[in-house]
Amino acid sequence: MAILLVPILALALSPVHAVLLTNFLSVFIGLSEIRRLLRNAEKSAWIIIALVAVTTPVGLYALSLTTPAIARVVIAFIALSAFVAILLPRRGALDHHPATTGGVGILSGLMTGYAGMPGPPVVPYYVGRDIARETAKASMLLIFTCASSAGLVSGAALGVLEWNLALLAALLFPAVLLGNKLGDRLSGRIADRTWRICVGVVLGAAALAALVKAIG
Repeated sequence: MAILLVPILALALSPVHAVLLTNFLSVFIGLSEIRRLLRNAEKSAWIIIALVAVTTPVGLYALSLTTPAIARVVIAFIALSAFVAILLPRRGALDHHPATTGGVGILSGLMTGYAGMPGPPVVPYYVGRDIARETAKASMLLIFTCASSAGLVSGAALGVLEWNLALLAALLFPAVLLGNKLGDRLSGRIADRTWRICVGVVLGAAALAALVKAIG
């Protein structure tokens, strides 16, 4: 969701506000299904969450120092990286070293703060491994929820969080929740290869459109 929303929202809002607005939405979604996430998430998710909490403020601080024009281009490129990541070849279930987990956590935190997108490192880490789809989804969503919470706390601490963004997020949330429910219902009905291709095309198209607009 963040990979789709942030580049587009950043064209209408300041990049900082686009990131924080998306953080609110991500937290709302995560809280709506938190029991399922806690039950099905992999233990590695908690290691990544701990590292995200430490590094998110660094990314948000860097964003606050970047001019909006440059930030919009960087955010669009980060979104494009997710398009590439989702299409990478799958790996074995045990093919993840502790150093890899740590690197994913650090990068995810920096990207959460700077672009509101913990996904680009996290998506290939879970989707690219041969594990149950429900485990991958629950692990990613739990990380995204906690990462977005860290983003909001960091925004408040840095003095860049405006609470009217929470109201705007609440107005957008019903549409996002409806899409989330429909996507969850359809998720188990299509083959993995089709799912990966569809996700990749949507992410790539959104990121490319945002990049063209930002550069233009």
